[in-house]
Amino acid sequence: MDRTPPPERRAPTGPDRPRWAVVALVALVAAVATLAGTVLVVRLHARSPLDRSDRAVAADALPRLEFLRRAIDDGAAQRMQQLFPEGYFFLYVLYGLSWLDVGDRDPARRDEALREARRALDALDSDAGRAPFSPTLDPPYGVFHAGWSGWLRGGVVRLAGGPTAAPYDAERLAADVGALAGAFETRLAATGSPFLTAYPGQAWPVDSAVGIAVVRLADHLAGTDTYGGLLARWRTAADARRDPATGLLAHRVDPETGFPVEGARATSQTVALRFLREVYPQDATRDWVRFRDLFASTTFWAPGVREHPRGTDLPGDVDSGPLILGMSASASVVALGDAVLFGDRRTAAALSGLAETTGFAVESGGQRRYLGGLLPVGDAFLVWSLTAGGWIVPAAETTAPQGGPGPWWRLPWLVGLLAVVPPWWLLLVVTLRPILVKGKRFPV
Repeated sequence: MDRTPPPERRAPTGPDRPRWAVVALVALVAAVATLAGTVLVVRLHARSPLDRSDRAVAADALPRLEFLRRAIDDGAAQRMQQLFPEGYFFLYVLYGLSWLDVGDRDPARRDEALREARRALDALDSDAGRAPFSPTLDPPYGVFHAGWSGWLRGGVVRLAGGPTAAPYDAERLAADVGALAGAFETRLAATGSPFLTAYPGQAWPVDSAVGIAVVRLADHLAGTDTYGGLLARWRTAADARRDPATGLLAHRVDPETGFPVEGARATSQTVALRFLREVYPQDATRDWVRFRDLFASTTFWAPGVREHPRGTDLPGDVDSGPLILGMSASASVVALGDAVLFGDRRTAAALSGLAETTGFAVESGGQRRYLGGLLPVGDAFLVWSLTAGGWIVPAAETTAPQGGPGPWWRLPWLVGLLAVVPPWWLLLVVTLRPILVKGKRFPV
C-alpha cells in the first residue's frame, strides 16, 4: 500500500496568484459606468414643465432657488459681474422672477416668493445694481434697467393681488412706467424708432421688447388701456425695422434710426420672444415658429439652439458666450422657457433633456446646482425657464405648431452608452474567469 502523503495544497504563487486588485478595479469601473449610464438615461428623458403639474414644477424649482439664495449670500452676484456686463443684475432679477413664478404655481409659497422678489428689487435699486448704467439716459439708467426692474416690480404687484394690495410697489411701478412710456413716445416722435438705448449710443431691440412688455403689464394690472395707442405704434415701427434676412427683430440697431446693424441672433431673440408674447401673442407665435426653423441645431444628437441662423457660422462673443457646434448654451436654456410658453411640447422635451444631460447637475443638502455651481447666473436662467408662466397671456392661450426633434435625437447617446458600459462588464468576466476556473480546480 502506498502511504505517500498527498502533496500539501498551497495558494498559487507567481503567475498563478489571483490579481484581486485588477478585478476590484475593473468591477469598480463597471459599476461606476453603469451608474453614470443610468443617470444619463434618466436625464435624457427628463420631463419638461409642460408634462408636470404646477406644484411639481414649483417643488422642482425649490432646490435650485436654494442654491441661488446661498450663492447670492456668498457674493455670487459680485463675482458674476466680473464675468458679464450685467452679471450682478441678471442673477438678482432672474432669481426674483423665478420666485414669483413659483409663488404663482404654488400659493403656499406666495409670501416667501414676495419676500425674495422684493429682496431682488432692493438689489436692483442699489448703487451696485445701477453701477453699469448711465443716469443721463432716457429713461434714467436706460431701457435695460428700467425694463427688467419694472417687470420684476410688476410681478410683485401681480402676485400680491393687485395695486390695492401692494400700494407702494404699484405707485412706484406707475411712476417708472410713466417715464418709460414717455421715453418711447419721445423716440418715436423724434426718429420713428421704437428702440431705446441701454447704454450711451447703443441699442438692442430685446431691451425695448422687455420695456414695452412692462408698459402692457401696467395697463393689465390697472385694468386700463392707457397705453394702447403706444403699443400699436411701437409694433408698427418695430415691424418696419426687422432683420430683412430672417424677418425677426435684429440683434443690434442704429441707436438713432432703429434700423438693423446686426442681424437676428438667438441670444437676444429667445429673450425678446418671451416678452413679446405677453404683448403681441399672435405675432410672437409666428416669430417663434420662424425662429425655431432658422436657429434649430443642425447637430442631430444635440437639439439646442444655434446663435446664428443656419448657414451662418461665426464665433461667439460677450453676448453669446463660447459656442459649441455653433450652439449657444444660454440661448438654448432661454428657448426652453419659450417652448413652454408657446406650448411646443417636442421642443420643450428635447431642451429639458439636453439641459439635464449636459449640465452635470448635482443635488445635495437641499440644493441643486449645475456645472459644480461655477456659474450661478446660468442656473438662474435655467430655473427662470423651468418655471415659465404667462403673466398677461396665460400659457394655455398660445399653442404654436409643434416642431423640434422627435425622440430619436437620444439614440446616439444610448448607442454611446452601449459602446462604453457593456465592455467593462465583459472585461470583468474575462478577468474573473481564470480565478473561477482555478477555484474549481483547487477547491478550498
